[in-house]
Parts: sequence; structure tokens; C-alpha cells
Amino acid sequence: MPIAIGAAGAIIVAMLFPAQAFAAEEHGLPGATMSLWWALPFAGLLLSIATGPLLFHHVWEHHYGKIAALWAALVIVPLAIAFGAPAATEAVLHALLTEYMSFIVLLFALYTISGGILLAGNIHGTPLVNAGLLIVGALLASVIGTTGASMILIRPILRANDNRPFNAHVVIFFIFLVSNIGGSLTPLGDPPLFVGFLRGVDFFWTTTNLWRETLFVAAVVLAVFLAIEVILHRREAGAPKIKDPTPDTKVRLRGLANLPLLVGVIGAILLSAAWKPGVSFSVFGVSLELQNLVRDAIILALALLSLPLSYKSHRQANGFNWGPIAEVAKLFASIFICIVPVVAILRAGHDGALAPLVALVTSAQGTPNDLAYFWLTGALSSFLDNAPTYLVFFELAGGDPQHLMTEFASTLAAISAGAVFMGANTYIGNAPNFMVYAIARHRGVKMPGFFGYMLWSGLVLVPTFLIAGFLFFR
Repeated sequence: MPIAIGAAGAIIVAMLFPAQAFAAEEHGLPGATMSLWWALPFAGLLLSIATGPLLFHHVWEHHYGKIAALWAALVIVPLAIAFGAPAATEAVLHALLTEYMSFIVLLFALYTISGGILLAGNIHGTPLVNAGLLIVGALLASVIGTTGASMILIRPILRANDNRPFNAHVVIFFIFLVSNIGGSLTPLGDPPLFVGFLRGVDFFWTTTNLWRETLFVAAVVLAVFLAIEVILHRREAGAPKIKDPTPDTKVRLRGLANLPLLVGVIGAILLSAAWKPGVSFSVFGVSLELQNLVRDAIILALALLSLPLSYKSHRQANGFNWGPIAEVAKLFASIFICIVPVVAILRAGHDGALAPLVALVTSAQGTPNDLAYFWLTGALSSFLDNAPTYLVFFELAGGDPQHLMTEFASTLAAISAGAVFMGANTYIGNAPNFMVYAIARHRGVKMPGFFGYMLWSGLVLVPTFLIAGFLFFR
């Protein structure tokens, strides 16, 4: 296998990349000299995630980790051949150590801690009850993050609807509202906004500048959900009854010892933003700042502390197992590696292979085109990790937080809304999307595949975003 991968990498480099691209710059990859062929492994990985569960389900189920690793190798090996092993190592390790590590540690912690919190009892999933749960989840998303809110509420909403023949749409709208749109009001809500906070955007800037857009988009999506829910609920009334697998018991919140641990996770994130000791460590040329290492260590410790503090019966009632987090960890490790060359091309701006797209964000008069920023940031955030995508367009808009929060506040709002809202367009647009999908699928919900989900987002979200863009960013 290593020989085959190396040979494939050599062939790709020899056939597709011009000679001048073989010299790496002193810092990072030379995105300005990289062609769009570098995006092929990323496209192949997305295609594998989209078609694997449908076309070769059993092979994918047992070997998805190996398939993802193969696509990652088809990035790493050509990078090493084209730009040298040191530059390739630094680029890949930068993505894994500064982005993926914090990403998966936070996701693991929220998954583990929330798995010990049990909303016991049976909530019957009527249209109004489901809508209420979605509203609560969307509000909670900006307080404890889209991942935290998703992990706490996805299992109760699955139990509430486990006796219904039509329940996949509830999970889909849960991803729309709780895992994405609801996290747009604070930096704690979604990773892109946290990146902006670390870059100097005021904590409550998003609250005061995005509440109208968030309220409008959430209200429209919720109204569509209610319409679909009422129709399907009436159809179910005439269908044979399905025995409810969850017995009727009093609704209670159990596992309360885990709530302070969630607060501790939030505190660790805020600590890393406020505490800047100016100490860093270099690992193969990658600088790791002390505050981020301390943050990740605290979060990981809180996650591990949750295991002995939680009752096994609570986790069993939640259907808790390590399958979903293992799947997300493997697939997103490959995603973070495969987007390395894509982000390098994006960072090249007008000098890169994606220059035509970058040019769309500037009007003929040289002023920012807010509508283009909204759609371009959103479109790329649908498939790339939305945090680095946000950062790229944040820099393209000038990168000065004081300037962006004042004179160009509408541009920063467009970038923020695009990154957060349109992360809902695909299963991989935002961290909790695939996690919710994996949990629902493991619980027996017949979730649509990659393209099936995109059909839902295309019919519900895209028209909503078209209207929102016209109203707020034209």
C-alpha cells in the first residue's frame, strides 16, 4: 500500500504540476503557484463520504478509516515530492496540531460530557413539542455552542420521535437550527465566530449585529418545519400505530454533575482568549501557544472526569457509545489534511487559482460586495471547514477588527452569517452536523445520504438565504 500511494503521488505531481511550483516558500505552501488539481483529493474524499454509505455500504462501514487515510496520503505524498518533506510536514502538522487537535478535543469533551446528561422520560414528538425543542436548542447553541447543544438535545428528540414512521426530517431541521443557525449570536456559538473573537472582534458584536438576520432565517426555517410536521403528523394519524419503544415516565434531568463540567469547558475557552502569556513551543516548525495547550488539557481532563462521575445507566439510556465520535475523528482528520492545499490556494487571494471567485467580493468601485461575501463565504463553508474559511475572508476584507466592526460592519456581518448559516448546507459544513447524523443513524433513523441531505438544504435553506441576502446584504 505505501508503494502504491507513493507511486500515485509521484505520477500526479509529474503530470499535473508545473516545475516552478516545486520550490516551497519559506513560510507555508506557495498557494499562488498551486493549481486546482491539488483539490482533487479533497473532492475525492467528499465523494467517498457522499457515495460510500449508499453504493458500497458494508465496505464503507468496515473500512471508511482506511479510505479516508488513502485520500489523506494522496495529499501528503505529493506535497512532500512537490515542495519538500519539511514544508509538507509543517503544513500538515499545522493543520493537525493547531486546528484538528483542538477541534476533536472539544468535540470529544462535549460528546462525552453530554452523554452523561440524561433527559429522562418520554416526550411525545408532536409538531409543537418538536418545534419547542428546536427553539430551546437554537437558543442554547449560542450559550454552550452548537456542538454542546446538539449533543445534549439530539438524544431526547430522537426518543421523542422513535415511534413515528416519519422522523428523519426532524433530525434534518435539528441540524439546520440547533447545529448551525442558532450558534450565530456569540463567539461561543460557532468556531468561525470564536476565530473572530480571538482576532479582536468584541464578544457581543455578533449579538448586536446578527440578531436580525438570525431571527429572520430561524423563523422562516422553523415555519417550514412546522408546515412539514403538521402534514406528516396528519398522515401518521391514519397509519398503523408503532409501539413506542420508550416507556412513559416522568420527565427529569439526570446526570447533573456533568453540568459544571460543561461550564468548565466554556471557562477554558474563555481563559484561552483572555490569558496571553506569550509562551509558545515549536513542534517541527509549528508554534503551539501555551494558553491553547492549557485549554485543551483542561477540556480533555473535564471529559475524562465525566466518565467516573456519570452513572452507566444514564449513558446506556442515551444509547451512548464511541462509534459516532470515532467515525467523526477519522473522517475529519482526513478532511483537515485534504483542505490544506485548498486553503493555501484561497489564502493566495487574487494571485491564486481561485482568483475569479475572490474577485467576486469586490465591486467595480473597489468597495466590498457584501452579498458576494455572504454567498462566497457560505458556499465554501458548506464544504470546507467554516473556521479557516471565515478567517480567509476576514483577511480579504482587511483583517482589521476595529475597521470591520465600524465602517465595514455589514461586510463582517455578511462573512459571519455566511460561515455560520451555510454550514448547514452539507453534513460536513459544521462540526456537529456529521456527529448528529452519525448518532441518528446509529439509533436507527433512516437518514438521507450526502446528496439527499443537500436536496433538503437546497429546497429549504437556499431559498431562505436568497431572501436573507437580498434583505440584509444587498
